[in-house]
Amino acid sequence: QVQLVESGGGLVQPGGSLRLSCAASGSIFSISTMAWYRQAPGKERELVARIYSPGSTTYSDSVKGRFTISRDNTKNTMTLQMNSLKLEDTAVYYCYAGITVVSGRFYTAWGQGTQVTVSS
Repeated sequence: QVQLVESGGGLVQPGGSLRLSCAASGSIFSISTMAWYRQAPGKERELVARIYSPGSTTYSDSVKGRFTISRDNTKNTMTLQMNSLKLEDTAVYYCYAGITVVSGRFYTAWGQGTQVTVSS
């Protein structure tokens, strides 16, 4: 079994910054892709940013240049630095990871979500 736990959400004014963190735990052998998704009320869940095991990244056009995804493979953690936040960034943010446990089984794991609200 594996678990992802997010932290760092909250309320921020437009133009402000927040930093989200995601920590993976369990009998982890390796983690391949990690990513952040978000879901706003009444909308489908969408990919925000993705980071691969070697460290290459991709971003949605809506956050490119404002958000930065990173990971620490030694600690099995991932962060999302969000700058210049906009009202439309308001959503529940979810952490995702592709995890191989020591038994060799592969899991696609999701965190419970953390609320980010951008409001004046």
